[in-house]
Amino acid sequence: MSQDEYGVLLYYRYTSIPDLDNLLSFYESNCSSLGLLGRVRLSPNGVNVTVGGQFVSLEKHIDAVKSNSLFEGTDFKLASCHYPLDDKVARECGFTSLSIRIVEELVTFSSYPLLKHPEVSNAGRHLSAAEFHSVLRSAGQIGGDGIDDKQLVLLDARNLYETRIGKFHVPHVETLDPGIRQYSDLPSWIDDNAEQLKGKNVLMYCTGGIRCEMASAYIRSKGAGFENVFQLFGGIQRYLEQYPDGGFFKGKNFVFDHRISVGSSDPNIMGTCLLCGTSFDDYSSRCRCIHCRMLVLVCDSCQQINDGVYVCELCQKHGKGIESIPSIKNSKSEAALDQNGQKKLSSDSKLSSQLSSKHASGPPRKLRILCLHGFRQNSSSFKGRTASLAKKLKSLAELVFVDAPHELPFVYQPSSTEPDGSSSLASQNPPPSENCRRKYAWLVAPDFIEKNDTDWKIANHPFDPLQYQGQTDGFDLSLSYLKRVFSEEGPFDGILGFSQGAAMAASVCARQQRLKGEIDFRFAILCSGFPLPIPELDQGTINCPSLHIFGSEPGKDRQITSQASRNLASLFEDGCSVVIEHESGHIIPTRSPYIDNIKNFLQRFL
Repeated sequence: MSQDEYGVLLYYRYTSIPDLDNLLSFYESNCSSLGLLGRVRLSPNGVNVTVGGQFVSLEKHIDAVKSNSLFEGTDFKLASCHYPLDDKVARECGFTSLSIRIVEELVTFSSYPLLKHPEVSNAGRHLSAAEFHSVLRSAGQIGGDGIDDKQLVLLDARNLYETRIGKFHVPHVETLDPGIRQYSDLPSWIDDNAEQLKGKNVLMYCTGGIRCEMASAYIRSKGAGFENVFQLFGGIQRYLEQYPDGGFFKGKNFVFDHRISVGSSDPNIMGTCLLCGTSFDDYSSRCRCIHCRMLVLVCDSCQQINDGVYVCELCQKHGKGIESIPSIKNSKSEAALDQNGQKKLSSDSKLSSQLSSKHASGPPRKLRILCLHGFRQNSSSFKGRTASLAKKLKSLAELVFVDAPHELPFVYQPSSTEPDGSSSLASQNPPPSENCRRKYAWLVAPDFIEKNDTDWKIANHPFDPLQYQGQTDGFDLSLSYLKRVFSEEGPFDGILGFSQGAAMAASVCARQQRLKGEIDFRFAILCSGFPLPIPELDQGTINCPSLHIFGSEPGKDRQITSQASRNLASLFEDGCSVVIEHESGHIIPTRSPYIDNIKNFLQRFL
């Protein structure tokens, strides 16, 4: 190897880092002294590195890293290649400078803020390239290593634009391509397609292995039926090194450095041009979707007859287009031929159909939040009570109000009663004379009888102001009602619950995974909430991003104690909830700094 031979080095390591600042200093000193360029990401849970430089410098870097016991067992992927030839590609891939940063996640696993991640120690079993190939060759049968000959599925953990130029293809083996725009969309895809994975032997793969670590752990965290998850150790890169002809991998392996992609000796092209459909797999032009900025494949001829405005297939699927269709000269279109003299685009019809969907420009979509009122309230009264909140959140969110499903009777308590329970002062203390709006509840007492008349009734016994905290009857009916609301008035990004509505919302959060497809939401805001006495609400088991708002001082909130609201917050997993305590009573505060904290929470989901 000559002294000036250029190379690229990729490696990652999930491990607990005791001193991040010290490790940061090491990378800054070592990489700078060796003239390495690229990306180094450090977190409390490990490192993720992609750097380029002279081959001998990269080898020296590996030796220095190996001297640290934290990196024992790390897979260093070192490959010789050409220097970055395209400044645009090098700059976009981070190979024109050295970027070393401390981050919370090595790779962003979920687009849902605050969602607790699975333990990477529970990741799927590693299979070497040879073991992985053997399983595929025998279509799921391998002797003596724990994988039986039952159902086998291949799961590609990469983004759609990566899979478009290359993927594993094995006859008689089902391959699942999530078709996601970014890695953080994968957890939601796994949730929505869990039945395709349950009870199967799941073989996962990605570029170099790091994305499979967290994703395989996430699948296994779902419990019974999801235990058999395996991942390709070293990813596609190690597989192609073991099988230079490509083996069962067809096409090219997309990489996140200036090389753009790495192929095998197989010359077949898997990708196709977004516009004309001809074979094409070169991302060096860095064409991107005008909406989401995802990379798209556009052949040279189509780039010449188009003004650079493209809409990726995912945005097309969701109805996004462009303001106008670029003008295309028929003469150019008809003259666009490939190397074999075949017409690549006979007219502008294909391009027009790709761009025909109009997309009107406008303000960004607001979050839609379903609001659940408290006990003996209704949607109208709750809307009035939250008018200030709605006004201050109008640029971020739309609040949608609904009545709870259980209508309550009108009752009143006389000032005193005789020993036999009769009212001696009923005539002197009549019920309110004005007409009242109907009152509703989410949950009801065991002896509840729904009333639809408007006559006031004298209470049979003194009021217990906290009696509704023990009510759980009617939950199934309330849940069915919410399913109908989500179906008819959804989708909703989040749920806001107040008092008893917060108790109901928290119970839905506890069942979020089981309710997928029926009640889908991304976060919950629980105001003056309390936990219901139901078995699903175990300490620290709810994994749903949540904001808890309640009074900090005992006695200020005369309906719900501050301790009850703290107990509810404790049911959510650590790092999964944000708490706002205020000095007021049974309200949602809208003055600063509380409204600023509420906005900060919501902005994470925009």
